[in-house]
Amino acid sequence: MRMLAVTVLFLLPAAAMADDADDAHKLAITGRDAYWNCLAREYPRDSNKAMSDQEFTTLIATVCPSERQNFRVSLIDFLSLQFPKQDADARLTTANRAIELAQKDIVTAFVRRKAAVK
Repeated sequence: MRMLAVTVLFLLPAAAMADDADDAHKLAITGRDAYWNCLAREYPRDSNKAMSDQEFTTLIATVCPSERQNFRVSLIDFLSLQFPKQDADARLTTANRAIELAQKDIVTAFVRRKAAVK
């Protein structure tokens, strides 16, 4: 019985950490989705149709600042739990790269849509 009690005590922190990681993962996914949805709302605006590819790229880099920051922070928090030995700069780089790729996907769709209309 004593061995069971000791085992349970060792497993509790692991279970709590797993719950924390699951919660952090859910928050990162929610942050990603909110950012993507915000970017997607910018894509079809009539005012964007006359923009050049470069103008649209600049616009996308500046829109949705709170959603972008929330995604960055929630992703860094998740990465901190998943990879606790990784340094903070690497986690920040990973989060910034995820944001960059989201922006790139929206810009690519914009460029392709403009090319298809011509």
